[in-house]
Amino acid sequence: MLNEEKSNTEFPDFNFPEGELLLINKPYEWTSFDVVGKIRNTLKPLKLKVGHAGTLDPLATGLLIVCTGKLTKQIDTFQAEEKEYTGTLILGATTPSFDMETEVDAKFDISGITEAEIYNATKPFIGDISQYPPAHSAVKVNGERLYVKARLGEEVELKKRFVSVPEFEITRIALPEIDFRIVCSKGTYIRSLVSDFGKALNNGAYLSKLTRTRSGNFLLSNAFELKELIAYLRSKKEENKNTANQP
Repeated sequence: MLNEEKSNTEFPDFNFPEGELLLINKPYEWTSFDVVGKIRNTLKPLKLKVGHAGTLDPLATGLLIVCTGKLTKQIDTFQAEEKEYTGTLILGATTPSFDMETEVDAKFDISGITEAEIYNATKPFIGDISQYPPAHSAVKVNGERLYVKARLGEEVELKKRFVSVPEFEITRIALPEIDFRIVCSKGTYIRSLVSDFGKALNNGAYLSKLTRTRSGNFLLSNAFELKELIAYLRSKKEENKNTANQP
């Protein structure tokens, strides 16, 4: 397993078939499956199971846990851990996807909203709450991803889910931008929480930036930059190939 005390320039030796837990800083606009696929392809010709423990939306960045080999059997355990996020929301507008994937579809007047009202609006979202997943999400309905139906303009029936939000903190207000930090349970949709937060202010809001900073005891500050990890793996593969070809 990866040593959490790693530096940015030193990489441990890996045993991918037995199982490695890789902490990756997911790049912006990459899907979680893109990251898994990139690592799997880099490790060829090894035939390995590679999977991630908790999806991040393409427009989100931050900590993505990737497991290889035998450790993929523990993905559900890692995925169930509490998560922490930091992000920015835009108050005074909404989008169909609740983030910047789609264009603004409605605007609202925010001139009368006070900072005190913004801080107080977090209170109903702390604790055990219910929310609906965004229509533009990877949740499956009858075997098909919701975002596929949404992009085709099809109506879908969204099912309420229950999640826990131990902490919801406003860290900066510079309207229309509001920065926040959230600690939450598995399955929490921050986009939905942001949308509901806007409604709590009798207004609208959408997510403009999101970073996962923690999953369980694993921290983003200990994660690999994906390009660094891929470059290292490729160099080791080339090194091993040259060694094998020596007389």
